[in-house]
Amino acid sequence: MTKIFCDIAEKKLIKIFNKKKIVKGFTTNPSLVRKAGAKDYSKYLREILKITNKPVSCEVFSDDLENMILQGKKISKWGNNVYVKVPVTNSKGKFTGKVIKTLNKENIKLNITAVYTAKQTKQILRVINNKTKLIISIFAGRMADAGKDPIPEFKKSIHLAKKFKNVEILWASTREAYNYIQAKQNKCHIITIPPSLIEKIEKFGKSFQKLTTDTVKGFLIDSKKSKFKL
Repeated sequence: MTKIFCDIAEKKLIKIFNKKKIVKGFTTNPSLVRKAGAKDYSKYLREILKITNKPVSCEVFSDDLENMILQGKKISKWGNNVYVKVPVTNSKGKFTGKVIKTLNKENIKLNITAVYTAKQTKQILRVINNKTKLIISIFAGRMADAGKDPIPEFKKSIHLAKKFKNVEILWASTREAYNYIQAKQNKCHIITIPPSLIEKIEKFGKSFQKLTTDTVKGFLIDSKKSKFKL
């Protein structure tokens, strides 16, 4: 079964989506936290962690590997449900294997983010143990935006991770509700989805006939509101 994590940092929305059984966890990043209006990064995220007992991914934001390790250790102490989010490389393209290996050795739960290839998945798996929980977030939507098919990379990554019972593959940068079906078909462990798409998934099951009539009704309502004439 593919678990749904909600990709959001707004506290009001987290309170709402935390009550939904369909939502099994939350993912954040510095961009989402900034968009939510946070002034103090650590204070804001610790407030989120008071709202929910479900897993929450909180990202380091240093570009230096040593400081990533220090930030990761600090973030890990915020709560038992914290996953420290670490990018697979820094902005210069340097693999963060040292960070991953160090934090993983200290039994810190990790979410390795900004992954695009099975080759990167293999790099990650080479430096970790087979006990400490770890998520590998593969950016399907951004891959598709660049004209690349993400499915082969998921299939290879899931195959590589089979030997690691502690590793979960996550479908990230979700663009449409149907991606949930794709993630399930490819046996992804997790998909992270924005709130608007989770609401669409909750309404899955409409027949083609119902979709047709709902669409035509929408066009009719808009044309009447616009007072169009021919």
